[in-house]
Amino acid sequence: MQPDDSYLRAVSAATERAVAAAEPIRSEHAGAGAELCSEVEAWVDGHADELVGLSRDLHAHPEEAFAEHRSAAQAAELLQRHGHDVEVGVGGLDTALRAVAGTGGPHVAVLAEYDALPGIGHGCGHNIICSAAVGGFLAAASAMAQGRVSLFGTPAEEGGGGKEHLARAGLFDDVDAVVMLHPFSHDIATHPFLGRRQLEVVFHGVAAHAAAQPFMGRNALDAVVATYQGVAAMRQHMPSTDRVHGIITDGGKRPNVVPDRAAALFYVRSAEPGSLRDLASRIEAIAHGAASMTGCGVELNWDNNPAYLPIRHNDALAARWAAHQARRGRTSLPRGVVPEYLTGSTDLGNISYRVPAIHPMIGLGDPNLALHTEEFAAAAASEAGDRAVIDGAIGLALTTVDYLVDAGLRQAVETEFAAAGGPLDVVAYFD
Repeated sequence: MQPDDSYLRAVSAATERAVAAAEPIRSEHAGAGAELCSEVEAWVDGHADELVGLSRDLHAHPEEAFAEHRSAAQAAELLQRHGHDVEVGVGGLDTALRAVAGTGGPHVAVLAEYDALPGIGHGCGHNIICSAAVGGFLAAASAMAQGRVSLFGTPAEEGGGGKEHLARAGLFDDVDAVVMLHPFSHDIATHPFLGRRQLEVVFHGVAAHAAAQPFMGRNALDAVVATYQGVAAMRQHMPSTDRVHGIITDGGKRPNVVPDRAAALFYVRSAEPGSLRDLASRIEAIAHGAASMTGCGVELNWDNNPAYLPIRHNDALAARWAAHQARRGRTSLPRGVVPEYLTGSTDLGNISYRVPAIHPMIGLGDPNLALHTEEFAAAAASEAGDRAVIDGAIGLALTTVDYLVDAGLRQAVETEFAAAGGPLDVVAYFD
């Protein structure tokens, strides 16, 4: 049975009305002058074939998290072709890379992602993210007269937390600001992404013959089912931005044996760090309650890969992105125009609590596109995807140059970051 899509049509229609009525984002900072802007645009437009070629190549050869050896090599080859030294295997990750241009002064890191999804390849458009980042780095490096710009290739965004691994290895310690983009259905300057934690719940019961002596057993599967139902009952009392979803990964071996082990895996998502921590504690309470109900022991395994924090956007920096996208004929919508529940999670959130960061969305021309679908994968290798690579590279380059040359912008970015709470000890936050 196919679901009724009337709700989706209604959401799409309401969204498009809001988009049509939205005011473009404006910036108070002049940033790069017209001559510098034209120089960056000319560089990217002049190398469009190379950047689009990289995007199409990555799309045709998708590689999953921590296995992006070919993808990293292709990005490194393009950087080297333009005269940059590239370190591959930085931060303890075989498929991470780094290139640096300039010495001293303020330092901006442009972030590339290139991992794909199982089954549907680049259904999140990371081929666009990587190619735009490489182009943005190269264009900024060609035009900058002061400061430093780096290109970080960050593996395993899809669940592996590559950026957090690199942060713990010290790669971001001397970085002042971070810029990257993500393809989407619309152009949005500061779309929210949720924090995410992973919880494996394992129950240990007592095996028994399910027909002859069930009273001698303690059913671990019953504990898993009670936990799953408890989470379902909790959803009515969660904020609309929060999400909890899970699967049963072990339900026993045979129907005639009371399961002495059963397990489930949950993703827990929330819009703020504090509410993510609170939601996690509620899930733990449900699991302990299920253990008490069934007479089972319970084992809680949090975050086999690093937890993801929600993104803390820097509006001052995002406004520069929006202004430069307007030069390309794109209107970057402010937050809240497109429904904020159309979102997911990203390890960029962890970096955004260490240094000021932006993660704008760049539209692929179809307002009905959904991330992590075959349709999105197809769009990521379309003409609209190619245009996103070029427009995105220009936006990243000019936003980077703005930060490096405009002391007023740097002050505004730092003031906003400090007012939001300043750096957070991400490693210790969930301990």
